[in-house]
Amino acid sequence: MTARDTWTVDRLHHALPHSASRQQLLADVNLTPIDELPAVLDRWAQAAETLQAMAHRIETARVTEKAYGRLSESVSAEDRTADVLRDAGPRDQRGQGAA
Repeated sequence: MTARDTWTVDRLHHALPHSASRQQLLADVNLTPIDELPAVLDRWAQAAETLQAMAHRIETARVTEKAYGRLSESVSAEDRTADVLRDAGPRDQRGQGAA
């Protein structure tokens, strides 16, 4: 059993950091044809796993910034959340308003 075997739509929903990404997940689940759903859910699981893997680094950066008013030089301040979430969604229908 892999880590992805433990994901449910509800767990994915709660693992996403923004309401917009949660709504996109639900739209994708509701509007994707059943035979394409496993691939869509796999991409969302990968996005959630990537975001969870970064959670410790993000929290460390927040604490450092709050304590010192700046990030340490070893921390990249580039927000990659949009890239991760863009990669989660269906590729061929993203601009058409459907999942």
